[in-house]
Amino acid sequence: MNLSSIVDFTAVRVGLLISLSAAVNPMMAQPTRDPNTPGFVAAKELPDGSVSPSNADGNFIIGPTHTPAFEMVVHEGVPRGTVHTFTMRSVDSKFFPGIARDSGTFGTVSPTDPATLVVTTSHPAPYTRTVAVYVPAQYVPGRTAPFIVGADGPDQSLFTALDNLIAEKRVPVMIAISIGNGGGDAQGSERALEYDTMSGRYAEFVETEVLPLVERQYNVKLTKNPEGRATMGGSSGGAAAFIMAWYHPELYHRVLAYSITAINQQWPHSDETPHGAWEFHERLIPNSPVKPIRVWMEVGDRDFLNPNVMRDGMHDWVVASENMARVLAAKGYHYQFVFARNALHVDRAVKQQTLPQALEWLWKGYPIEGSKIAP
Repeated sequence: MNLSSIVDFTAVRVGLLISLSAAVNPMMAQPTRDPNTPGFVAAKELPDGSVSPSNADGNFIIGPTHTPAFEMVVHEGVPRGTVHTFTMRSVDSKFFPGIARDSGTFGTVSPTDPATLVVTTSHPAPYTRTVAVYVPAQYVPGRTAPFIVGADGPDQSLFTALDNLIAEKRVPVMIAISIGNGGGDAQGSERALEYDTMSGRYAEFVETEVLPLVERQYNVKLTKNPEGRATMGGSSGGAAAFIMAWYHPELYHRVLAYSITAINQQWPHSDETPHGAWEFHERLIPNSPVKPIRVWMEVGDRDFLNPNVMRDGMHDWVVASENMARVLAAKGYHYQFVFARNALHVDRAVKQQTLPQALEWLWKGYPIEGSKIAP
């Protein structure tokens, strides 16, 4: 089966993990999980083919049929935004000068700590990344606008959805900044260093090195109001989206994540967060004051379970998402969690079905048409 034909491009990169450990855990052996499993969050099962409501919080079950939403198709007569692209080089970055892991290598479990992966084949290496900037047709040059930052870009599906949603006045007129990663995947790679590190570093990189270029090159003015700033991504990109808002809630209040990698994948090891993003539902969210973050999440019933050599009990994407939903609910967060039947990791069909609704839910409470955009 062609992996790229059944999963989003994000999962293709994560698929490297599978190929490296296929002997112990082939991708096609991923078990189908039941959303009604004891210990999972109580969720409302929706009729097949429908999506969760755009005006309600909580837990929902969709599928098994995933038909693309009307808004995911280009329609004649709908104003289309302009997409600009530019390239960033590692040599110009103070935050991420570049690393890579040798091809065909992964890592070994620490003999003293099964929750730590030892990677000895990661080294400095240059990279280039592509950044795509979507400017909607309705945008007035120089006007302050809300925006969304996406991982693993460019993401044309996001731009198509925004064309239709903006035209229907279901989301504000926003800029979309879809940032490519620095390459590779999992521990020891540039992508993982950017996305899986439990710190504010990636958000600071975006704020300092990406957004000023976007404003300067394309005559747009991006809001400083965190209510008008959103993040999104899939897999480790979804983890990055949540990490950006968690460590910098003064910058971002809205998060959209498919198959969030809220697992133990951080590298290098950190004594402050030894279990990586698993710490979010294990300790950080339950033990921290509520932050002003609104979160939309999805997971597939055949999402990843231990797709590497580690067997630390912290590499189950379904359990991680269920745990995230539970702790977010317990703390009173505005969140929506979608459990998708007949779905793989960052499942392309699920994204095509749900992205418009997810974006509409995500931007609830923000002015759309006829209201002044906050600076």
